[in-house]
Amino acid sequence: MMSGWEMDANHRYRLRVEHCIGTIIDVHKSISAEYENHEFLDQFEELRRAVQKLDMSLVCEGDVLMVEQATNALLGEFREIFEGGEVGPIYEQLKN
Repeated sequence: MMSGWEMDANHRYRLRVEHCIGTIIDVHKSISAEYENHEFLDQFEELRRAVQKLDMSLVCEGDVLMVEQATNALLGEFREIFEGGEVGPIYEQLKN
């Protein structure tokens, strides 16, 4: 049986991974008119569903950090598009 701390950690891990996936989906949607790729979006939507079913007790901090680092690297690939003004902001307001 998991302790309260383990359940909290598992919940935090899930939220962090879901946030990464959601950010990638949001970025793709904002540039999709210019760089449309429905297969890419479908794969990340499928990944989002898979994470919801994932047994987070099998996940550790290192796993989540790898997902976050990969997300940051992918977002870095889009930096020029956003800094060049080709695409507007992803969110109208700051998210928490």
